[in-house]
Amino acid sequence: MTRYIDVNDLSQLVARKGLTTCLEEMAEYIRQDYLRWHDFEKCARLANHSPDGVIELMPASDANLYAFKYVNGHPKNTQRGMLTVMAFGALGDVDTGAPLLLSEMTLTTAIRTAATSALAARYLARPDSRSMALIGNGSQSEFQAIAFHALVGIEEIRLYDLDPQATAKLAANLRAFPAIKVVLASSVADAVRGADIVTTVTADKAYATILTADMIEPGMHLNAVGGDCPGKTELHRDIVDAARVIVEYEPQSRIEGEIQQMPADSPITEFWQVVNGQVLGRENDTQVTLFDSVGFAIEDYSALRYVLDVAKALYIGHEIDLVPALENPKDLFARLLPKVQAVHKKRA
Repeated sequence: MTRYIDVNDLSQLVARKGLTTCLEEMAEYIRQDYLRWHDFEKCARLANHSPDGVIELMPASDANLYAFKYVNGHPKNTQRGMLTVMAFGALGDVDTGAPLLLSEMTLTTAIRTAATSALAARYLARPDSRSMALIGNGSQSEFQAIAFHALVGIEEIRLYDLDPQATAKLAANLRAFPAIKVVLASSVADAVRGADIVTTVTADKAYATILTADMIEPGMHLNAVGGDCPGKTELHRDIVDAARVIVEYEPQSRIEGEIQQMPADSPITEFWQVVNGQVLGRENDTQVTLFDSVGFAIEDYSALRYVLDVAKALYIGHEIDLVPALENPKDLFARLLPKVQAVHKKRA
């Protein structure tokens, strides 16, 4: 039997645990899995591009579990009343190949992306960081804001989006978190000025320059989330040149991240090296750090593992017959036989 978690189940899971708790616990699952980086079989995600978007498969496995996620990115979907990003995923047993979990991953991905961002900031941002500019106020923005408040200690968040309705939506949703001071900025430069952390999470599939070098101040940490496919960036190359850049998985980030702007032989540090203590994330208080985040399959593995553990503990979701259970595993046809006979008798 396979546990099935739909959007309603995931919403119930978060309601019972609390979003802040889910963010904190999922961040710890992700940290644990990055600590055992070499246990995983890894590859860059498989992407099928179209003029208006991309559909991707993201697999990862260790000796026990296999995970994959199906996810799209279609920025024009909002014009059709649809989400820009939609996803589902599965978790399987490596020893038998049996599917253990089939789950929604649209909400789950939003949580795991924010958890990863905040986890990285714990290693890369200055410990006294209390203010963050949040550029791009779409579907991911609430999760980023709440994660940085809960996991990093951010107290003030400055909002800016080209779409004022998106900013109004975010500000309204954050009223449920009165400890977060919300500031509405008049421009990107206004939002970024004096911020300790800058998060960019925009959707347009284009070489964009949301941030330019003149906006960057010593000691800032940049959390670049929006650049996640070839031909899509958010930062001017001069920023990437000057910053200490940390990526999730170099072979994928070279294709999709901010570092696609850089020479192929430019030195890059992967996040697992920082988590394992192999290298420092931040070397001094004036250094500009950049988490060039495109999302990586190990994070989805962690997220699915977390969802399965919590769903079992809270008795959320239900078991489905995704694959046949047979008395004789060599007789698959027997699973159809009663129905096949009934159809033939009816025709006769």
